[in-house]
Amino acid sequence: MAAIHSRNTKPEMVVRKYLFARGFRYRLNHPRLPGHPDLVLRKYRTVIYVNGCFWHGHEGCRYFHLPKTNTAFWQEKITRNRTRDVAEQHAVARLGWHCITVWECQLKPKVRDQTLESLAFTLNHIFLQDRTRR
Repeated sequence: MAAIHSRNTKPEMVVRKYLFARGFRYRLNHPRLPGHPDLVLRKYRTVIYVNGCFWHGHEGCRYFHLPKTNTAFWQEKITRNRTRDVAEQHAVARLGWHCITVWECQLKPKVRDQTLESLAFTLNHIFLQDRTRR
């Protein structure tokens, strides 16, 4: 468990490198926002959470399965993680921010390009929508 890191994970680095190369600028783990989102894009009023399928209990994902040992502990832990994730996203949304969740399985090589392009498209769409409202 000591080898499991919560920051600078490989899926997070993939998203960060893609966004930076496309001109998106962001802050990491902003302490003033609920839940310390992985990426904060202030210009777009958007936060991005890059979630691991196992740790955040991605439903219907082939990479999420409960361990065979100590099942009750893991079930409770993952349920708490899911509940906390939803509460944090609602808190950020109440502050007027957009929330985007990118799952680890969406960054596997087969679907990575499609996921990242749709992420960039979504950010640009958010930016344009917010600009037309002013």
